[in-house]
Amino acid sequence: MHPRPMPRFRCTAILLWCIAAACAATAHAGSRVAQVEVHDRTAGEPLAVYRKFGERWIVGERGHEYTIRVRNDSNARVLAVISVDGVNAVTGQTASPSQSGYVIEPGEYVTVEGWRKSLERTAAFVFTTPSRAYAARTHRPDNIGVIGVALFRERERYRVAAPAAETGDAQAAQRSAAKSAGPAAPSLGTGHGRSEYSPAQWTAFERESDTPSQVVVLRYESRDSLMAMGVLPRERVPRRDRPDPFPAAFGFVPDP
Repeated sequence: MHPRPMPRFRCTAILLWCIAAACAATAHAGSRVAQVEVHDRTAGEPLAVYRKFGERWIVGERGHEYTIRVRNDSNARVLAVISVDGVNAVTGQTASPSQSGYVIEPGEYVTVEGWRKSLERTAAFVFTTPSRAYAARTHRPDNIGVIGVALFRERERYRVAAPAAETGDAQAAQRSAAKSAGPAAPSLGTGHGRSEYSPAQWTAFERESDTPSQVVVLRYESRDSLMAMGVLPRERVPRRDRPDPFPAAFGFVPDP
């Protein structure tokens, strides 16, 4: 059976045609296919990753736009399925690894700037209140606060499929990610931002396996929430509750 075609996008930063899509879970050791980074477009910098509770966390700032960058570190084409708040960033469906995504050439990367609206345009990813998140506005609020990328190697002729142990690890990672710790309610979600030009085209891609070779998960929250959770150290504020009875040098009482 012929594989379903995947949308293919031009990465203007390197003047190449690329593709991608996503899911959620954590990559297991020794299986890395690609690197995933989140960039704050408003601040113009990549977001640092903090490891806590067996997960990776990034700090989002309300009102800031962001992008997801996926770099293919393998020697073959890779399909990346992108999930934001449990929603497929290409199709708008409730996310599953079996759905459409971006195909990335060996050694290259794709920058996903937003929700794909057509082969010409996207709506920017923007950190917002949970109630204004696209997932909440489409009645799917249960997975707000997580970005996932499921990565699939392309099948080659006469290539042996990945061993069952590897695929089992990936499935276990997905189940573990779904049970991870977090605040009772998310502090941030991803909104449906401004429309911008982002051309794409369709291409065919046959997966080496029905199970992802690697799944990357990044949780995001506000700085205050991450400090309250213990992911980030609390900021020290000078104490003003103990006034100094002798704040100045010796002398005599001057006229008022």
